[in-house]
Amino acid sequence: MRSRYTAFAVGDVDYLRRSWHSRTRPRRLELDPGQRWLFLEIVRTERGGPFDDTGTVEFVAHYRAEGRRGSLHEVSRFARENGAWVYLDGVVEP
Repeated sequence: MRSRYTAFAVGDVDYLRRSWHSRTRPRRLELDPGQRWLFLEIVRTERGGPFDDTGTVEFVAHYRAEGRRGSLHEVSRFARENGAWVYLDGVVEP
């Protein structure tokens, strides 16, 4: 999760696509160049240990866009694919 947040922060689209599950990976991914990611809060995790095949991370990512601060609160699911943890999907919380 932290590596994907960092990839969003530095605009590394290639890493984001590589770390996305092959079943749910978008064909194209464009990031908003006007959005600046400020910091990440991990709220909770479930599973995702060395003997698990799936895991969940709830996080709040804080950003600045168009001169205003905002946040993205999401519960993300991750799964192992070819031995690596990849992003499967997520639900944005209000």
